[in-house]
Amino acid sequence: MTAPLTLVAGASRGLGFLIARELLQRGHRVVLCARDPDGVQSAVERLSEHGEVHGDTCDVADRADVERLISSVEAAHGPLDALFCVAGVIQVGPAEEMTLEHFDTAIDIMLRGPLHLVWTALPGMRERRRGRIGVVTSVGGVVAPPHLLPYATAKFGALGFAEGLAAELAGSGVTATAVVPGLMRTGSHEEALFTGDQALEYDWFAPAASLPLLSTSAERAAARIVAGVLAGRARIVLTPAASLAQRVHGIAPGLTTRAMGLVSRLLPDAADGPTGTVPGHEAERRSSSRLVKVLTTLGRRAADRYNTRAHRR
Repeated sequence: MTAPLTLVAGASRGLGFLIARELLQRGHRVVLCARDPDGVQSAVERLSEHGEVHGDTCDVADRADVERLISSVEAAHGPLDALFCVAGVIQVGPAEEMTLEHFDTAIDIMLRGPLHLVWTALPGMRERRRGRIGVVTSVGGVVAPPHLLPYATAKFGALGFAEGLAAELAGSGVTATAVVPGLMRTGSHEEALFTGDQALEYDWFAPAASLPLLSTSAERAAARIVAGVLAGRARIVLTPAASLAQRVHGIAPGLTTRAMGLVSRLLPDAADGPTGTVPGHEAERRSSSRLVKVLTTLGRRAADRYNTRAHRR
């Protein structure tokens, strides 16, 4: 019997990399894709010891590129049994520092990306009356966190898409799962994009994405995500903080919005002039805080383990 075939978009590093590894350990054949060819090659090399894995470069924001990818994957390896939409981008900074280009990028990757992937793969799954789809959203798509407005905008849309899709697919043999994680230690702070006072923005975000009390193990999260999507669950909420935020916001949405407003007032102000946008590893070099370096120890280790630095070698 042929092993199931799964496509994981955004799997060259971080959570997507771990989801691909978990699938391989469960006996799936995996095709992973991402925009960066060096990252894809490195991920395939590191994951090959776990099973049959193939890689391809693809920009999920480009509908034609997604259609080319899925067509070539199915021609070479057979029909897709499952699809995981994990590709993402994190832009950190006050709203007044964000440009329309920041919003375009976030929406293209994290909302249009899943739409392009699903709408290309779904007809075949419907015809075969089997398939599993997982869309990784965020607690930032339930409660909008300050200084992450483009991210929240895209994730709110992705969550609505995934939940609506799950309802539309009822009885079809195909399921869709909305994955709602909180902060995870994936090393993502090193590739997040920072604007405004870049060093100060890094100084609050990087520890939050690294400390055990604020973030969770990405390996445990990946295992729960894969299990839930393959089981056809409609929604998976990861981390106690995400579960609490969802419950409180459901009961008292005005209260959570005011709370986020108070948090926003504690975060760095906008810069005096244009600063541009830099990745986290550059913002880290501009930071003068020794404490932040200590607090991000686990995050740096995760970046090494989960292929985050592959394209910078």
